[in-house]
Amino acid sequence: MRIPPPLEMRAELPAPREDLAFVLDARAQAEQILRRKIPRLALLVGPCSIHDPDLALEYGERLKKLSSEIENFFLIMRVFLEKPRTRAGWKGIVYDPHLDGSNDVVSGLKIARQLLLEMAKRKIPTATELLEPLVVPYFEDLITWGLIGARTSASQPHRQMASGLPFPVGFKNDIHGELDVAICGILSARMAHSFLHIDARGQIAAVQTEGNPLTHLVLRGSETRPNFDPHSVSAGLSALHVNHLEPSLLIDCSHGNSGKDHRRQHTAFESVIDQSLHGNDAIAGLMLESHLFAGKQAVGDTQLRYGISITDSCIGWDETESLIRWADEKLSLRLTQDKSCLH
Repeated sequence: MRIPPPLEMRAELPAPREDLAFVLDARAQAEQILRRKIPRLALLVGPCSIHDPDLALEYGERLKKLSSEIENFFLIMRVFLEKPRTRAGWKGIVYDPHLDGSNDVVSGLKIARQLLLEMAKRKIPTATELLEPLVVPYFEDLITWGLIGARTSASQPHRQMASGLPFPVGFKNDIHGELDVAICGILSARMAHSFLHIDARGQIAAVQTEGNPLTHLVLRGSETRPNFDPHSVSAGLSALHVNHLEPSLLIDCSHGNSGKDHRRQHTAFESVIDQSLHGNDAIAGLMLESHLFAGKQAVGDTQLRYGISITDSCIGWDETESLIRWADEKLSLRLTQDKSCLH
């Protein structure tokens, strides 16, 4: 199967100038939050994975409406187009967009780019996991925030790739909870690299990057324990300090921090908000796995139910909105009290 090179697919599915301007503005806001120049928190929220573009757009519209009604969060939708598999399973809409094992990658790439174009058109910032370096050139122009997963934070190709991207890229601690792999990933991706990759025409080329100063740490817990609590966050900040990195990190409320149980994400979320309220300004944001409806279902189900994850379990929209509004009210109250103290 011939795969059209990135340049060809971008020509077929171009990004209008005004939509690219929106993406650049969203990246600028993300940078300001990550550098802690503004007091808002980033919240990367959305489905564990995208399997239905129409469903993703419905979720995105809800998120956009909510974003206009809150003050203290910069809401960025998770648009995860690839999924890492420990052994086997559905690898994401890029690789199997029809959910039937046909592996129509060309259609998957086009569907992914079309979805991100539609998100940019609707002024919805997006975040995604950067899993396959060869896929990234097909839509990197439309992404606001990138993530390197727990299984790939140690990967040199991923560190090299991240070093050339013009947006924040978070490195997660590994599945055993170790921070060193992520710290090394952050440091490596901040350096200039020269490596083999594909260029926009799909040719193998020697790529040179200048380094990405917006790489950062993401705490996602481990297979045995969470690391969203104040002691673990303090340990993460100490590791950043020892390595001469600025005190700024994100906390993933899912995965190891929820014990892979969506019903426990709120515990991590509420703890992180409480830490922020008590003056931990190094917390730049959070991540939530959320769908229209709670739970998960199997890809092989005869009739997929609308709005439910087909990978990790997610909280539903009602709980998502409730958590965000609760936290926004708490953060607004703190800001009001802080201003009162100044007078």
